[in-house]
Amino acid sequence: MSSAATATASAHLRDPQARARAGALLAAVVVVWPLLVLADFKPWVLFEAGNLRVMGNFLAAFLPPATSTEFLGLLLTATLQTLAMATAGIALAWLLAVPLAFAMTPSLSVSRIGPGNGLRRGRMLRSVARLVLVFLRAIPEVVWALVFVRALGLGPAAGVLAIAITYAGMLGKVYAEILESGDTRPARALLEAGSGRLAALGYGLLPGAAQELASYTVYRWECAVRASVVMGFVGAGGLGQLMDQSMKMLNGGEASTILVTFLLLVLLADALSAALRRLLA
Repeated sequence: MSSAATATASAHLRDPQARARAGALLAAVVVVWPLLVLADFKPWVLFEAGNLRVMGNFLAAFLPPATSTEFLGLLLTATLQTLAMATAGIALAWLLAVPLAFAMTPSLSVSRIGPGNGLRRGRMLRSVARLVLVFLRAIPEVVWALVFVRALGLGPAAGVLAIAITYAGMLGKVYAEILESGDTRPARALLEAGSGRLAALGYGLLPGAAQELASYTVYRWECAVRASVVMGFVGAGGLGQLMDQSMKMLNGGEASTILVTFLLLVLLADALSAALRRLLA
């Protein structure tokens, strides 16, 4: 093969976006490095001898996991409380999120398909729905839990309301984005033919977005399970409160069993998500 042919082949094999990607990588390093310095991020400290010894002693206390009948009974009750808190919170969040996402989705706006008096009103409605969703998700659920624990007292009810408020904002925002990111032409055609907005949603947008919507909802339910555990540390009950008690009593075996329960709950959520995607395929 001649040198000219070799040079041509090398030019074809060269990535045409190599410079752009290298520039993007360099820009990312320039931006991220000062942030790591500002956050005092020093992971090498973990591998110092003293710190390794402390972590080793701490982790060794987690073995063997606690398996006493009395503790397993408490664990079962706390797990059911956590599942109930997360599921009830997501259900309430869904009830709040769906109408807000419906109002915020531009492809379901009748006023956008042509001139009319409702164009300004439609824009205002979408803006109000967007601001409500921003407010709902702006405050972390643990802050809401602290507020509701003061108002309602210790127990899962505070966690349910905290999850419902924060996750309504998250679900509504992502629902609207999922509905808008798919093929919106069927919904627009239905609206132009005189169909109602609910029919355009059900027959125009949902068939193509059902899998993604279901997957994201189950993922948020999984996040709600983890969040309910965190809120247990502030008195919202469930596995978090049991974990807090075990850690305060320096009972690593009980903490280990609770961590295994966390893992099983995440596996349950993953299996449920896969099953729903297969069902909606």
